[in-house]
Amino acid sequence: MIPVCIGHNKHLIPIRFSLVSVSLVCFGLLYGINSLFAKPLKVVSYNVENLFYPENDSITDDDEWTPEGEKRWSFTRYYRKEENIARVLTNIGEWEGVDVVGLQEVENALCVKRLCYTLRRNEYDFVHYESEDRRGIDVAFIYKKARIDTLRTHAIRIKNSELMTRDILYVCARVDKRDTIHFFVCHLPSQRGGKAESEWKREAAKEVLEGTIDSMLALNKDAQIVVMGDMNSDDIQINGLVDKRMNGEGTHKYQGRWSFLDHFYVSSSIDSLSNAHVYDAEWIMETDEKYLGFKPKRTYNGFHYQNGYSDHLPIVLECLR
Repeated sequence: MIPVCIGHNKHLIPIRFSLVSVSLVCFGLLYGINSLFAKPLKVVSYNVENLFYPENDSITDDDEWTPEGEKRWSFTRYYRKEENIARVLTNIGEWEGVDVVGLQEVENALCVKRLCYTLRRNEYDFVHYESEDRRGIDVAFIYKKARIDTLRTHAIRIKNSELMTRDILYVCARVDKRDTIHFFVCHLPSQRGGKAESEWKREAAKEVLEGTIDSMLALNKDAQIVVMGDMNSDDIQINGLVDKRMNGEGTHKYQGRWSFLDHFYVSSSIDSLSNAHVYDAEWIMETDEKYLGFKPKRTYNGFHYQNGYSDHLPIVLECLR
């Protein structure tokens, strides 16, 4: 026991504290200070548009993206594309670097592995599964090893006999050895054939996603959930989650019209502690000569190679913890 006296002069009142009590108080203060100054979690979602490995895959429709294909997709151009994506992510992350990246339109694990290496050697790892997409493009999850521990991962397949599309990637991760967050990376079916005509495809994928989230929230109403990706629609809502609104005109421009195809959806436990924005730096844009204004600078303009980035702008979610 530690004797302590409070009061003035002869009216001192002795109080005794145990070492255990003092230790608990100190621990509480330190934990509070650490929580106060905990680093925000920086999450990026980025459709990188056709990040193909320049070798033919006999079971997918990727012939266009080979050295002999229509795009003349060489290893030199592939390496430049990887470096360009890494440059975008590095600028978003600044000195500390991004913590999590949800990627859309990557062909295979070789592409993601090299991107991790190009981004910051040995600092990042990734999760990737091959999907049934006819072109062979998938989603992937990159994470900073110093902050993120993956606990469980799996690919959620869209089981529909009329639809062969990308899986939804699920990653359960622990952040800074403390908070558990459930991440979902999505790339819903495109609007090819018309938005209304293709709506059933996105609804089919959305129903699978919502079924998983509903089950999760039924078990724990305070579960921390982040859904990210290219939803190929401005107005898709996910039951039980909040669609984070962002600045700017949009993330994708088609025939002069901007739209927000890319989204973050978060659970209520994260909503008030997070904000999202579009990363629209001038250097990843180019002049839109046909429709005026600016648009994202793509790797190709038609068949003309221009060493760009993507037809989508990346979006950024910062979570205070």
